Amino acid sequence: MGSFSLEILAPVIAVLGLFYGLVFWRAVKAAPDGTPAMQKVAHAISIGARAFIRRQYKTIAILTVVVALALVVAYGLTGAPGEGWMKGLEVGGSFLLGSLLSGIAGVVSMVVATKSNLKTAGASKDGLNAALTMALRSGTVSAIVITALSLLGISGLYLFYRFALNVPAVTIPSLIIGYGFGASFVALFAQLGGGIYTKAADVGADLVGKIEAGIPEDDPRNPAVVADLVGDNVGDCAGRGADLFESISAENIGAMVLGVALFPRFGLKGILFPLVLRAFGLVATIIGVYTVKAKQGEAPMKAMVRGYWITTGLTTFVLFVCSALMLGSIPAATVGELFGAFFSLQNSAPWFFFAGVTGILTSVAFVYITDYYTGKDYRPVQAIANASTTGHATNIISGTAIGMESTGLSVLTVCVALFASYWFGVQSGLPAGGLYGTAVATMGMLAMVGFVLAMDMFGPITDNAGGIVEMSKAPEEMRRVTDELDATGNTTKALTKGYAVGSAALAAFLLFSAFLEEARISVVDLAKVPVFVGAFLGAMVVFFFTSLTIRAVGKAASVIVEEVRKQFRENKGIMDGTSEPDYAAAVDIATKSALKEMILPGIVAVAAPIIVGVVFRAEAVAGFLMVGTITGVVLAAYLNNAGGAWDNAKKFIETGHLGGKKSPAHQAAVTGDTVGDPFKDTAGPSLHVLIKLFSTLTLALAALFI
Repeated sequence: MGSFSLEILAPVIAVLGLFYGLVFWRAVKAAPDGTPAMQKVAHAISIGARAFIRRQYKTIAILTVVVALALVVAYGLTGAPGEGWMKGLEVGGSFLLGSLLSGIAGVVSMVVATKSNLKTAGASKDGLNAALTMALRSGTVSAIVITALSLLGISGLYLFYRFALNVPAVTIPSLIIGYGFGASFVALFAQLGGGIYTKAADVGADLVGKIEAGIPEDDPRNPAVVADLVGDNVGDCAGRGADLFESISAENIGAMVLGVALFPRFGLKGILFPLVLRAFGLVATIIGVYTVKAKQGEAPMKAMVRGYWITTGLTTFVLFVCSALMLGSIPAATVGELFGAFFSLQNSAPWFFFAGVTGILTSVAFVYITDYYTGKDYRPVQAIANASTTGHATNIISGTAIGMESTGLSVLTVCVALFASYWFGVQSGLPAGGLYGTAVATMGMLAMVGFVLAMDMFGPITDNAGGIVEMSKAPEEMRRVTDELDATGNTTKALTKGYAVGSAALAAFLLFSAFLEEARISVVDLAKVPVFVGAFLGAMVVFFFTSLTIRAVGKAASVIVEEVRKQFRENKGIMDGTSEPDYAAAVDIATKSALKEMILPGIVAVAAPIIVGVVFRAEAVAGFLMVGTITGVVLAAYLNNAGGAWDNAKKFIETGHLGGKKSPAHQAAVTGDTVGDPFKDTAGPSLHVLIKLFSTLTLALAALFI
């Protein structure tokens, strides 16, 4: 394959992927809308979600323009005469493009979710498989758009610099690092705002509705129930869409930067390998989604797992082909000779393939670790449920312990993955082969990100579908279908959070290595006082940021609790079912609170590494990144798994165990669930973004810290 064909392969597949996303989208739009009562509820959710997104992204847009201008000015004033301003325009321009596409990814995810929740609710009358297919293929629309947009943005910038400006290929990756920073910047605020909104509404609805009023979840008498359902779309869909968009973008750029070191051996292939692998991973996702069909009497999760394994198998095959054709060190005249040379251990291709397989196995390991610690069928969740029988305090103690315990396997998995992939890379015999091995492992872990994202979107879509069915008083058999899918969605959301932690850990090391390359640092000496101070500050900022996000949920939830209590107190007809609650009031409160509370954590996240870099310089920033990343990964694993375990301990009791609903154990479990809500849906996911924001920000500004 010629160099030009290789350069246009990823953008061509990305464009075709976007068109194919329309195939799924047309099928979703053509599906029935359900009853008029369902449409009324869905309309209220859509109005609330769109209003929040408009206000949120207006705020984000202002902040983005300010930062882009600051980047241009900073490079212009500190760089070489003439070159500084040009470098600033390049970094600032790519920052704006990354920000724009990240924002589009979030908005598309929200639009798709608010349309498909109604379609899934309507499909539930045709049985489990019809609703399952509708929800997953709806989630796949977002997955395709997010993956394709990320590829299109990076490869489009590459082609622009390569052919419009005639820039040498080896210098292009350093020119587009601003794109990753822009994606991370928008994702942080999208995840923060959406996470604060969704958990403030959820906690407020649960505390008053379930505990004080004793009414079921999604009961139409609860004034906060629409805000809760809106939160699923703006947090779990829009926020997560922007989050995974930046994950894909940052890892691709980091791997391209490291690929420059191997340019003398691989040429363009080493730089373009991440984009080509990601493009074919998108194709594997589409095929995998088509295989998800629940057989008669089969649990929906089993069908999802089967699709996941098929996607994993296809991804492994794609990795083999790409490694053989692009990462071989033995010259070959034909494709057949390249594949033949693959099986020689003197060739670098098999070693990089093994590194990529390490990443794939790491993703599988994180899925199963998360399933063990958050699934209802295993010891950790059942231990929390049993602790609930002796009160609220013992529930909290048990959940905290389980969350901390879960970090052990998570960290060991990351350590094994990094060590193994580095070792495989070293066996290639190439200079910088070890670091590139870790880059290929990261690419392997994220190769099936499309299917994982589709599973993640499946969760909030089915959750909303269940709420629509409940609020519209649809037949009980429809509710049974959506309940089963909602339970599956809770599991897939938990699994994808575990996947996100693992990918963040591998990606952070990849981006850390790329920063060292850009800053021309070979050793980070923690014995130096400025470096040690930078490292210390990195750990502190992670905890301080987490505190701000959890506190924000608590403050916003308190206001919603007071509003719900006020409506119950002043409008007695709500509980009798003779009058409707004021849903809009709770939606408005959640919107204002989330937009207000997201600003401070976001400013802290952006300002901290810049201050360390300006005051203590590049090596101290490396210390900040190193320790901040380690602390962030461990804390995110704790928050995600503790929150997921608390949630499913409550659901375990609600299925009839230990006294069932409204028992003392259930009351304690609801308390644990409300404590875990900001852990798993606000602070934990925000930490995934924070870790990569640190890396992309410092990578983009490396020249200013030297």
